[in-house]
Amino acid sequence: MKIGISSSCLYPMYTEESFRLIAQNGVELSEIFFNANCELQPPFIKELCEIKAEYGIALSSIHPTMSLAESFMLFSNYDRRFCEGLDMFKRYGEIAAELGAKYVIMHGGKPNGTMDNHGYFDRFACVADAVNQNGATLLQENVVNFRAGSLEALSDMSDYLGDSVSFCLDVKQSLRGGYSPYEVLTILRDKIKHLHLSDSNEKYDCMLPLEGNFDFKLFLDTAKQCGYTGDAVIEVYRNAFDKPHELFDSHKKLLNKII
Repeated sequence: MKIGISSSCLYPMYTEESFRLIAQNGVELSEIFFNANCELQPPFIKELCEIKAEYGIALSSIHPTMSLAESFMLFSNYDRRFCEGLDMFKRYGEIAAELGAKYVIMHGGKPNGTMDNHGYFDRFACVADAVNQNGATLLQENVVNFRAGSLEALSDMSDYLGDSVSFCLDVKQSLRGGYSPYEVLTILRDKIKHLHLSDSNEKYDCMLPLEGNFDFKLFLDTAKQCGYTGDAVIEVYRNAFDKPHELFDSHKKLLNKII
């Protein structure tokens, strides 16, 4: 298993600058979190490909910039917006293929009166098909206050869509949702394809690895026992550290502890 760093950790540093800084610090794996529609244009993707080639860094996944708009674009009852949203996710599938990333990660929609859970799951399947046209897999992330932010919704989604759905498990999001990430591992098992790692203690739920009480070795060993075969990235918010070197030091310490 490779452990990388998401470019989102360095937000609001420009996406290409954060990716380059991660690569320059010898990190073998990253996730690109896009932050503007202009970053979907071919010249920008070419720049990311050049950084990737220059430093030999791999990409596990990409994260769309439209996360906050996914409810409005994809999970409302206005078909034209849904079609436009599908086109956007087709583009993300193309970008994933260009960058060699396996996964496109979705926050998804928030609970609303427009559709029930099963209607949401049907829409997700349509978006997943659009992403898969270029070989990438759409992952539903367990983001708190979103449709898939609870154990019940995750379990229902897994049962309803069967083998056609896959997930990204974010440790801090499970804590914010009031459930253990170990419970998610037990319920979703090998349908989990990607992990977002962070640490925590009694006071804070989003800390750099090894600054809190979370047992990363036990968690990753448990994930493997549940059938997990993927990689993971550190994903924390920018207020979790003062200087970028703290992020990279934490990454190195985590690698030394679990390998």
